[in-house]
Formats: sequence, C-alpha cells, structure tokens
Amino acid sequence: MKGTGAGCGKCPFRVCACAPCSRSSCGAHFRHLPAAHRDAEELHACRLEMQRSNVSTTPSAPAVSSSSSGGAAPQGPHHFLGPRAISPSRPSARASTSSLPGSSGAVGDRSGSSSGCPGLPESYPPAPGSHFGNKRSYAANVVTSNFTFGTSSSSAQETHCPQVLKTPLSAGNPQRSGYRSWTPQMGHSATSSSAVSAHSPSVIVAVVEGRGLARGEIGMASIDLKCPQIILSQFADNTTYTKVITKLKILSPLEIIMSNTACVVGNSTKLFTLITENFKNVNFTTIQRKYFNETKGLEYIEQLCIAEFSTVLLEVQSKYYCLAALAALLKYVEFIQNSVYAPKSLKICFQGSEQTAMIDSASAQNLELLINNQDSRNNHTLFGVLNYTKTPGGSRRLRSNILEPLVDIETINMRLDCVQELLQEEELFFGLQSVISKFLDTEQLLSVLVQIPKQDTVNAAESKITNLIYLKHTLELVDPLKIALKNCTTPLLRAYYGSLEDTRFGIILEKIKTVINDDARYMKGCLNMRTQKCYAVRSNINEFLDIARRTYTEIVDDIAGMISQLAEKYNLPLRTSFSSARGFFIQMTTDYAVLPSDPLPSEFIKISKVKNSYSFTSTDLIKMNERCQESLREIYHMTYMVVCKLLSEIYEHVHCLYKLSDTVSMLDMLLSFAHACTLSDYVRPEFTDTLAIKQGWHPILEKISVEKPVANNTYITEGSNFLIITGPNMSGKSTYLKQIALCQIMAQIGSYVPAEYSSFRIAEQIFTRISTDDDIETNSSTFMKEMKEIAYILHNANDKSLILIDELGRGTNTEEGIGICYAVCEYLLNLKAFTLFATHFLELCHIDALYPNVENMHFEVEHVKNTSRNKEAILYTYKLSKGLTEEKNYGLKAAEVSSLPPSIVLDAKEISTQITGQILQKQRSTPEMEKQRAVYHLATRLVQTARNSQLDPDSLRMYLSNLKKKYEEDLSRAEQVPGKTEE
Repeated sequence: MKGTGAGCGKCPFRVCACAPCSRSSCGAHFRHLPAAHRDAEELHACRLEMQRSNVSTTPSAPAVSSSSSGGAAPQGPHHFLGPRAISPSRPSARASTSSLPGSSGAVGDRSGSSSGCPGLPESYPPAPGSHFGNKRSYAANVVTSNFTFGTSSSSAQETHCPQVLKTPLSAGNPQRSGYRSWTPQMGHSATSSSAVSAHSPSVIVAVVEGRGLARGEIGMASIDLKCPQIILSQFADNTTYTKVITKLKILSPLEIIMSNTACVVGNSTKLFTLITENFKNVNFTTIQRKYFNETKGLEYIEQLCIAEFSTVLLEVQSKYYCLAALAALLKYVEFIQNSVYAPKSLKICFQGSEQTAMIDSASAQNLELLINNQDSRNNHTLFGVLNYTKTPGGSRRLRSNILEPLVDIETINMRLDCVQELLQEEELFFGLQSVISKFLDTEQLLSVLVQIPKQDTVNAAESKITNLIYLKHTLELVDPLKIALKNCTTPLLRAYYGSLEDTRFGIILEKIKTVINDDARYMKGCLNMRTQKCYAVRSNINEFLDIARRTYTEIVDDIAGMISQLAEKYNLPLRTSFSSARGFFIQMTTDYAVLPSDPLPSEFIKISKVKNSYSFTSTDLIKMNERCQESLREIYHMTYMVVCKLLSEIYEHVHCLYKLSDTVSMLDMLLSFAHACTLSDYVRPEFTDTLAIKQGWHPILEKISVEKPVANNTYITEGSNFLIITGPNMSGKSTYLKQIALCQIMAQIGSYVPAEYSSFRIAEQIFTRISTDDDIETNSSTFMKEMKEIAYILHNANDKSLILIDELGRGTNTEEGIGICYAVCEYLLNLKAFTLFATHFLELCHIDALYPNVENMHFEVEHVKNTSRNKEAILYTYKLSKGLTEEKNYGLKAAEVSSLPPSIVLDAKEISTQITGQILQKQRSTPEMEKQRAVYHLATRLVQTARNSQLDPDSLRMYLSNLKKKYEEDLSRAEQVPGKTEE
C-alpha cells in the first residue's frame, strides 16, 4: 500500500491522504491510531500497544511499516511539549479536526442522507482461524488506555485543549470494534467499592445546535452504556449556553459527540468552545454532519423504541435537533460497541428542561452535594448523608435526583407518603430492604441483553450466558418483592405492586426454565460462576454440548488428581486453587515452623509467595489449563447458540424489565430516605408559598460533629423575601446559607428534612455565590470570578429562584464593593425570588429603609473575659436573631486573636475610627416610611393567610385579632420615630 494513497479505494473510512484505510481487509489494524499524521516513534508505540491487546491481524494484509507512515509525516521542526514531540502542524487537539472532509448533509437536509450511513458497514467479519475473535471494545478501553486520541495526554495538559477523537464516521480514525462485557453488581452498599463504579462515567452524549436563525436551539441525545435508555432534550438557550453546560455536568459524560462543522480550526462555534473549556477531561468525537439526520432519528425511534414508550414519537416529531442528535448517537454507539440493539428493545423518552429544578455545577460544588470540597474521598456530602441504597440503580437515581430536584408538588408528596409509610410500618421497611438488597444492577443487565453483537466472540458469548443467569436470578425475586409490597397502602407503592403483577415476568421465567437448569443461579467466586455457566443449559438439549461438558469435567478431575499425586509424591500440603487470570494453579500454605528447608521441586514454576502461602504451577498443569480453556470455548459456543435462540423468543416480552428496573431503583431510594430518617430527627416538609423552618440544622454538619449542631429558625415570604445576614467572621453565616439550600433540595426530592417543622416554596432554580477562590485556569482573579458568578445569577434568576450570596464585593475596595452590592440587591429586590445575602458591609443593612421586603438578621456573639491574657474574647453562639449586628470592629478583634503585634492592632483601631467617622452617614427612617412598612407587612400576612390557612374558624379569628394588635403596635411605634435630620 502506498504511503500517500487512499487505501483500497473502496473503503469510506479513509484516515487522510497519508494513511491507509481503516478496514481490516485493507491492513490498517491500528484502531488506536491517535491522529492522521504520526511520526515513527508514535506508530511504533501504537504497534506495541496493539500487540499487548492481542488484536488479530489479517494475514493477507501486511502491517503498515514505521517508515511508510513516518515518511509521510510532516518534516518541519518539532517542539517538545512533554514525553514526545508534537508536530507544529498539529499544535492542539482542536487542530486535529482540520483534516475532516466537508459534508453536504445537515440537520433538516433530507436529501442523500435519509437512507442511513452508506459508508458504515453493518457487520464486521470475525478474525480468521476461529469463529471467536478476541477484540475489546473502545468503550472498554477509552478510560484505561494510556494514550489519547487526537493529542497526547501531555499536550492536552500543556495547551489546555480537549481530546478530540476522530472516528471513521468523521473520516479520521480507524475502526474500533469489539464487544463490551458488563458484569452487573450485587451486594452494593454506600461504602463498598461498587459505590464508586456505579457512578463511573458511562454516558455518551450527542449535541447539535441550529444554524443561522435557529442558532441557540439545542438538540441533545444521551445514552448510558450501562442502561438501555435514551434521553432526548431540545430547548432554546441563551448566548451563555447555561442549560447545555448544566445538563452535561449532571450527565457527567464519558464522551461528547459533535458535528465536525462545529469545531473547524479557527472557526469553531461558541458552543463548542464553551463545552471544551468546561469539560477538559472528557473525550470529544467529531463526526460528519450528514449523520445528524432527523429523518434517520425518527426511523430509529420507530424501529427500536418499546411499545410502552412509543408515545415519545408524538412528542419529538417536530423536534428536529434532538432527532438529529439521536441519529448520530446511535450510529456511533453501534460502531464502537460493534453491536446493534434488538428491535423494540430501547426505552426512549423526551425530557424537557422545565420538569426539574436547575442547580448549576458551581452551586453543586459549593453546597457539596456529591463531592466534599476538602477531601473528595470522604462521604461528608448530601449524597453521603442520604445514601443508604442497596443497589447501584438506586444509588444512580439518588444522585440524579439530588442534582435535579423535582418541581411537581403532587409527585413529591407521593414520595413523602411512601417514606412516611415505610417509617410507620417496620415490617414493610425490613421486608423490602431484605429483598431489594438481593437485586443485581438491573439496568446494566438489561443493557447487555438488548444488544446483539455483530461479531461472535468469546467475550460476547460468555457475557450473554452470564447475563441470562442474572436475568433468571432477577426474575425469581419478583414474587418475594410482591409479597413484601402486598399490604402497602400509599398510591405510589400500590402502583409499583400493580406493575409487578405483569404476566410477562412469569412468561419470561418459564421460557428460561425450559432451557436453563433450575439450580443455575448467581454465585460469588469466579470458579463457582464458571461452573454455573458451563452447566446452565439443561442436558439433552444439545448432544454435542453434553459431550463437551463431560470432557471439561474429566479435565478438571484430572487436574485435581494430578495435584493430589504431586502432594503425595513430594509430601507437601498442596491444594487446587483457581483464579480468572491464571486458571487452575497449585497453592501451599505452611506454618513458619514447618517451612520446607530445601527449595521447592524443580518441576514447579512461576512461584510466588505471600506471607506463608506459596502459589505455583507446572508445565503439565499449564497444558491442562489450555485444554480446559479450549473445552470451555466449545461449551460457551454451543451454549451461546442455545441462549441466542432463547433470547430471540423473549425479546418481545423484555419491556416489562424496564418497569422492574424503575421499581427497584425507586424503592431503593425511598428506603434510603426512610433509613436516613431513623438515624436523626427529621420531619416531613410541607409545600406552601412560604419558606418557614423551625429549628433547622445542617445535615452534613450533623454527620461530622460529635454534638448536634445549633438549630435556627428561617422565615421568608413574598412580603419579606430578602434577608440580609450580618455577623462576625466564623459566626456561622456561610453554614446557615448552605443549610437552607440543602434543606430545600432534600424537601424537593421527597426526603424528610432536619428540623422540627418545615414549609417550603418550590424553587425552580437554586443559585449560590459562596466561593472566594481565584481561578488560574481561566485567568480569573477573586473579584473577576465573583463578577462572573453574580452575572450568571442576574441573567438567569426568576421569581421562583432561591438565591444565596455570601460576601459579595470583597475582592475590591470598600466603596466599590458596597456600590456593587447595593446595585445587585436593588436588582434582585425587583424579583420575587427568595434571597439570602450575607455581608460584612453594614452600610448595606440600611437598604431596609427604602424596601419594606428587606429583613435584617444577624448572628449573636457573647463577650467573655479571658483571665489568662486579661483580654476580652468572643464566644460564638451560632444563634440567628433579628436586626443588624451591633458588633463593631469584629475584624480587628479576630486579628487580635491571631497574635498580630499589639502596636499594629492599636494603629488599625485608630485609623478605622477616623475613616468610619468620615464616610459613614447614618440613614434614619421617617414616620411615614415606618407606617408604610406596617401596612405592607399587614397586607402580605393577610394574603398569605388567605392562600394557605388551614385553621378552624376560632383559631383563625384569634390569629387575625393578634395580627390587628401587632399592626396597631407598629403604627404607634412609627409615630415615635423622629424625622430624618440633615447633618
């Protein structure tokens, strides 16, 4: 093959003018080739990696030599940016898209592309010499591989550029084939290692944006490789692309797919630039725009969507952009997984942006919803507080709910009813928990079952057999789950009980039992599971399979017999052991007192020692292991044929497993909420138009502290929707702000909250401005970062938002800081959003003279005498009280405690007194202002009573009488206020 040719001329998957085509029949077996241009060193490293991966090469196609590829590489000087040289013609990852060919196809262009992707082969030939190849899929390697696609890892760090992958779909990277073998998890707990793997990235997202007048209209499609569910979204976004970034942060993708026209070097779109800046550690893949075809997307839904969810067709028929994203996503997933989805097997749903509350990624980080800011490894987060789930599916659902709380009151109350019943009915709680803990990862199991591999490999066969056993195990738990739910009374639990009465569960189980042995079940231990897979299919179904199993049994017996003979021959305590990596091997455990003085016999090889345990093998045992593996391959092959036939019969009934998966994960999450309540005194929240919390405390702080945190009250209504909170440093302002947000989120996901009483208004958005760190990566100072965050809030906040701002404007001088704070406050006061504003600028507190919906609150401190140093010290009470703080110069007092030289502290006090006397002008309210405030507060309380009151007539009469008395007291107090005087 010529170094400058275009391959065989028939293959559509050409890399570029200087590389061979990527079809295996054309000899380009380097499926990990990172870029179109490679020098000799890179190609040599790639070849070594391929040899380690055991990727078979077609004999008729010789390997590409280093010299041919190296000769085609650019000859200019190289700049050293790390472990290897990067060509100046490829300065960054984005530059790698420059070789992408143009495409006439586009979203909305149905000509020439509605028939699919003619260039993409629908099947891949197996490796010669065997009916089983042994290729690992890209999805299996993309995280663990040491080198990246499109750029080296070092260059990505040095130039801060994304890792752009080029695939055959973009005419940029050779074929990556194989089949991913997933193993569902069981016995999951919040502290186990599976809790980590349950949230490891496995989501692939396709994003497309309209062009021309439609710019800003975004289409998204995402699929979790562990769960056969596709989520479609289409929405209009502003120029900051806030919704796109937030949705992607929530999905935490493994890979993002975009059109090659969106990331042309020197002319990339703003959306692509923003996404790559925010997702530096995520792989990007560009594919030709013609694959973003909405007609093909609609065809995919008609072919693959299960009947129960087919109404999604009506929702998305006119949503061209999410359909286009779906077409590109499915074509790409089929390519990298080397498998297709079975007809009518996928759950496809459309998710609008208005169904859940929006929490931006910065707020999620500030509030420590999922990751602790001090130590990412510990579970001192809201997720850690609530996570007592038993299955990976329940853990994933809890995570997504925390990041996207509900906004529908009816749905929230249905969840709260369930939690209440679980707390009241002890038998129901423990019965459900016992059954749920036995479930495997149902979503992941379903994902493997609905995929049909294009290539029959050993891994594919073994995976299908294993997962059929897991499916049998799962279906056998349906009846125990029904029994546990039998006597429940709440509507949601009754609905889940009803979904379990689906007759298809029994039909699938009966079909499985006609082929699979009754005693085949999920077992821990690789040897136990191997035995289960070998003898899963009943005898007398396939005569050759029975013979192969007898052969396998004889080989295993021979291995055990041989090791027994060796033990007798050498008089050593040998025993047979097994591991998935080594197969059968010999193990010997001895006491230190009776260790053999002579070395082990020479026929024992590959000896390893751990403490007083020896592991080794022999040449004969290695040969017998090879015979055993060959026998296993034959067993798996014949079992796979039987299993495939069985699966083809049950595909039409597989839809009920989606209901089961949803039921198990939701029940697991609700049980987790109930479990968290049993460990602390949480209370059921109510939903009104008022945020009222009586004696609430911080849920994460409670988990960390030895003693229960100090509880505080909160009261915010439309009439007083803006709280200014003051107090000395370390008095508890930031903790209090976070506490309010965490309680709000807990209430909106259906959990009880840490308080004696709580009432919440549904928040459609939760914003925080808490962090004061600078950001080196974006070249932002502390003040610039503050301004960017507050600008984001001002652009996106609405009347239903909850806004928490902590110490704004302290990154600049005092006068400018006060000015910015005052302007921001006035802007937010025009909204009906609930705002809590913590500040050290006491001048800001006087804004309540102009705006009656402002309330001043402060954290109290006490002064105690320090006898040892004969000085006054501050005692923090962490109690919130009305009014502004009376503490003066508390910053100087904190400085004094920090052992600053006394002379400096004294000078600072004098200078502070002089400056305060010059610039601080007291604002006083007039009697008229106070009267207006009294009328305003009376009116808002009357409106609130009319909306939410559930009092009986006598109690209501008493409440109104007290309200009248308070109004009269406020009026008399207003008359005593002296008029404002000019100084």
